[in-house]
Amino acid sequence: MLHPSAVAITAGLRKAIIDGACPAGTELHQDALAGEHGVDPAVIRSALLQLDAEGLVRITPGVGAVVSSISREEIDDVFDLRVILEPRLLREAVPALTPADFARIETIHHLFIGAVAAGDMARWGALNAELHLAMYMHARRPRSLRIVTGLLQTSDRYTRLQLSTTPSPGRAEREHGTLIALCRRGEIEAACQVLTAHIEGVRADLHAALT
Repeated sequence: MLHPSAVAITAGLRKAIIDGACPAGTELHQDALAGEHGVDPAVIRSALLQLDAEGLVRITPGVGAVVSSISREEIDDVFDLRVILEPRLLREAVPALTPADFARIETIHHLFIGAVAAGDMARWGALNAELHLAMYMHARRPRSLRIVTGLLQTSDRYTRLQLSTTPSPGRAEREHGTLIALCRRGEIEAACQVLTAHIEGVRADLHAALT
């Protein structure tokens, strides 16, 4: 478990990377960050290791920590896992979703629509992840949920790239709306197909954005 200071520092560095304040190639110096935050270098080391595990930072022996670039290989690694795990979670969670759960999901969906309309990139990825996880919350697969939570945190960076370069960001809104409607009706297999297509569509958009 991360030290409380490491948790806060990890969150701050993650936000800086996702927001673009620390672009790809930025060197993150352990001692400098320790001095800046007034903590032991071991706390910074823990934060950097967590970001390395999320794919946001690359730690190379003898070189140090550098903000990673977005590559096709990393995108495929993340999305291969998402397309396996997320439909499995959705399939198990949907029967247990309550009217109160759906009300929360709809609220997040409308907040996402508003963030896209306002061009509020700082909220796009976070709300996208929150919406997906709200649909999976009742799946009795805690390990898979932890993995998917990490994948969605990593995907936050990708989601902003996708939505900022896709000609029609409204597609994500429509796909989310269709997915929610199918889940409400209990059409689980159809919902899983839509979810798979949604994830693959994001992957295709990201590949196109990198060309």
